[in-house]
Amino acid sequence: MKNLKTILISSLFTFTTTSAYAQNCDCTKNFEWVKQTFEGNDAGFEYALKQKGKQAYEAHNKTIAEKVKSIKTLSECTPVLSEWLSFFRSGHVAIRPLKQESPKQNTPEKPNNQFANWETLPVETQDFKKYLDQKKTADYEGIWYTEPYTIGIKKKGDQYVGFIIESGAETWTKGQVKLKINSSDGKMSSVYYMRDHSGVESKEITLTGKNHLQIGDFSLSRVYPKIEDDPKYTQYFKSIGASQPYVEKLNGTTIYLRIPSFQASQKQKIDSVIAANKDKILSTENLIIDIRNGTGGSDASYNNILPLIYTNPIRTVGVEYLSTKLNNQRMLDFISKPEYGFNEENKKWAKTSFDRLEKEQGKFVNLNENVVSITKYDTIHPYPKNVGIIINQRNGSTDEQFLLAAKQSKKVKLFGTTTFGVLDVSNMYYVPSPCKEFELGYSLSRSMRIPDFTIDAKGLQPDFYLDQSIPVYEWTDYVNTVLNGK
Repeated sequence: MKNLKTILISSLFTFTTTSAYAQNCDCTKNFEWVKQTFEGNDAGFEYALKQKGKQAYEAHNKTIAEKVKSIKTLSECTPVLSEWLSFFRSGHVAIRPLKQESPKQNTPEKPNNQFANWETLPVETQDFKKYLDQKKTADYEGIWYTEPYTIGIKKKGDQYVGFIIESGAETWTKGQVKLKINSSDGKMSSVYYMRDHSGVESKEITLTGKNHLQIGDFSLSRVYPKIEDDPKYTQYFKSIGASQPYVEKLNGTTIYLRIPSFQASQKQKIDSVIAANKDKILSTENLIIDIRNGTGGSDASYNNILPLIYTNPIRTVGVEYLSTKLNNQRMLDFISKPEYGFNEENKKWAKTSFDRLEKEQGKFVNLNENVVSITKYDTIHPYPKNVGIIINQRNGSTDEQFLLAAKQSKKVKLFGTTTFGVLDVSNMYYVPSPCKEFELGYSLSRSMRIPDFTIDAKGLQPDFYLDQSIPVYEWTDYVNTVLNGK
């Protein structure tokens, strides 16, 4: 499975591109290439067509074909190409840039000049700090950080206005208004201006504790004044903000294991944390595994977790690979490209797989002997007796594959909300466009769970649904309470 963060279409367009195409790389030509390549090689294409119907697909093609005719730049074309891909599924498809336009020399001020007349709120930082020091209550006013900006928020009438104090983006300068929160008539609304100064409106404004502000999809942390917060907020934001796995003892009966990501680069760190705390985990009654906001990644990253929670043989339904000349090239990439890190044994497997796939081009091929593989471990540990895995809607791909395996244990219950639902069509492969401007990401395999047990667009449901009446910062405490039978 591939990194979930690289497959969410909404995250693919925050890049600067050239202002005009070469004549043979206009948007129409790029659309034709993407369409032809995807139709001929994506393992989920025929399945999606069967689910949604040819008539809907033809109408979608017609709509996109009309849009691309008038597009003159790659930056305008890219979202439309991704709109076309979104017809098939919500993940494991992508358009991602290969190159960005280099800023022209001797014109460093040009990006700022574009917004020279943008609204400003001139506030002297030191004076603002003195004002904040005198406040008796903690509200939206303060100095906040959200990468790459330090933002001051000051109340002006019925509005809270956020202004730039420091900026790591060339399109924003000190004093410019970055956000607004309106509180007139008791109704909250906001607008947050993006890097390109386009506005994103929201009615979801939440101050969690005293130091964490959520405006729609944007999270800000208070940097001034420093205000002591309740420990329950501290634990939550430590876990959600973690970039690496860690173990924490919540009490005498519960161990907490936080895993932010199953990316291949995190495997060694996950294994190291488990090894260092294995005795502690295996001598404690309850284990909470928190994988909220996961990234997907590599199935190998969770291999050392399963033996700790194992009770009975784990059944895993395999996948079939669509054999085409382009798809089979990935097996050769495994052999020839060092970045995959294949050892000699793995390279031998890749060569054997390539030879088999080449003999069956145009077909789906199961590279294993059986449809279902069964994993057994020698030991069923008495502890942990109860395992709660915390999940949410941002868990997909490898995260879901881990959950399919883990929840077969009699010890395991899932807590949270339904997962993202992107697993049935997987194993992404990226191929460059003809002019090397972007890469098309599509999938090489489909699960043999289809059609009887599909997850795409559905997700995996928790055993304990944590609804909105339970704040997200209380989820860990809730799971701890349930596992301890209180």
